[in-house]
Amino acid sequence: MRVDRLYGQGRPVVSFEFFPPATPEGEAALVRTIDALRPLRPGFVSITRTGAKPREAPVDLAARVKQLGMESAAHMTCVRDTRDEIAALLDLAVAQGIENVVALRGDLPVDPSFRRPADGFTYAADLVAFIRARNYPLCLLGAGHPEGHPECRDPERSIAHLKAKVDAGLDAVVTQLFYDNRDYVAFVERAQRAGIAVPIVAGIMPVTNWPQIERITRLSGNQVPDALRAQLERTRDDEAAAMRVGVEWATAQCADLLRQGAPGIHFYTLNRSPATRAIFEALRRDGLVT
Repeated sequence: MRVDRLYGQGRPVVSFEFFPPATPEGEAALVRTIDALRPLRPGFVSITRTGAKPREAPVDLAARVKQLGMESAAHMTCVRDTRDEIAALLDLAVAQGIENVVALRGDLPVDPSFRRPADGFTYAADLVAFIRARNYPLCLLGAGHPEGHPECRDPERSIAHLKAKVDAGLDAVVTQLFYDNRDYVAFVERAQRAGIAVPIVAGIMPVTNWPQIERITRLSGNQVPDALRAQLERTRDDEAAAMRVGVEWATAQCADLLRQGAPGIHFYTLNRSPATRAIFEALRRDGLVT
């Protein structure tokens, strides 16, 4: 099922994101995580692409998720690939019954000798336009950045880049992680003023490990509010306490977002289930999700 059809049906859509593990042990852990979250009946599960796995890995794992009875979306990044490689990947996705793709540029390699393929793509909007031009029967999701992209912190330019992707054919937008809901609200308002009318889904990464979130936010440039930072600093050496703080903060975030009309919450799970499950169950007790 195309996941864009889930939005606007009178209830928020909750979705989860995983990545293909690099080891057999990681694969076993991921299966346990998926089994733990399956009873929550997510609207869909997305599978990201990592540098440790081949480009086909998200499609293969997304197909396995569908076999488990959940809708899925496969990430496709284009910064390293030629048009023929992307076309082959899209053909594989359609052949395996995938109906949803998250179309991204992908992170630029840190290797200074890296050069994009001559027959490749410069921006995610180019990838979206390519998919639409070839008439693939796919729902296309894309990324939004409430605090600005790491390579572009100008809010208005970021919205212009997002509009280019939407105009090229995106059906919905999922935001990068954020910890201050004011950033999301302001982002949505700017998008709407620019004429962007597709659903803008809030991307939430619950804190489960403070040093890990420090690394992620340092790379992405996302900010951690002082109030949350102060709580986490006190739990630096206590992972269980850090997760309690993170779950409490993310639960309050999600409740506020849903009450303000966010069309959905997309959880970046880091292939773990306890924090996401705890947040979901709290939201369900409050009647905010079903």
